[in-house]
Order: sequence, then structure tokens, then C-alpha cells
Amino acid sequence: MIKWAIIFAILGLIAGALGFGGLGGAFIGIAKFLFFAALAIAVVLFLLGVTIFRKIT
Repeated sequence: MIKWAIIFAILGLIAGALGFGGLGGAFIGIAKFLFFAALAIAVVLFLLGVTIFRKIT
């Protein structure tokens, strides 16, 4: 998911540099959403891993 966030961020920067402001902003918005979604999933999985590890050992 982070890979897609980076791809959309690069596309947004390229579109913004070429003058497509609306399209560039949309790509950056998608990239921001994907980054924070991946971050939230990573935190949830980390917390689940820590709690399950405590219960097993």
C-alpha cells in the first residue's frame, strides 16, 4: 500500500508541475489517504502482534 502511495504522490507532483493542478491535487489526496491507511493498519497489526505474543508465552 505504501508503494501505491508513493506512485500517486509522484504522479501528483508531475501533474502539478505540468499545470494540471486539479488532477495533481487529487493524486496527492489519494496518496495521503493511502499512506495514513497503511500507517493505521501497521499500528493495528503491531498492537495485535504484541498482545497475542504476550498471551502465547
